Amino acid sequence: MEAKEWTVRISLAEDGDDTSARAILTVPDGTRVEGSGHARRNPADPSMPEVGDELAVARALADLAGRLSSDARHELGDGGPVPTRSW
Repeated sequence: MEAKEWTVRISLAEDGDDTSARAILTVPDGTRVEGSGHARRNPADPSMPEVGDELAVARALADLAGRLSSDARHELGDGGPVPTRSW
């Protein structure tokens, strides 16, 4: 079995109560796939910047996962859902 390693880099930016995150997956051949996420604190909630970071990153990773799934469907050529057990 061949071991592979893919790298995901997370970048965060905060602007007041807004937090944006970018998740960038880079594979050994140089291919990059990006996902983005955003969180905004409700003014009624206490200020907890780490919660905004966590939510924004979770949303960026979810977006990245969706893009990878979409790419896989496109590569399979049928546009349908990707089977969970095999191709």
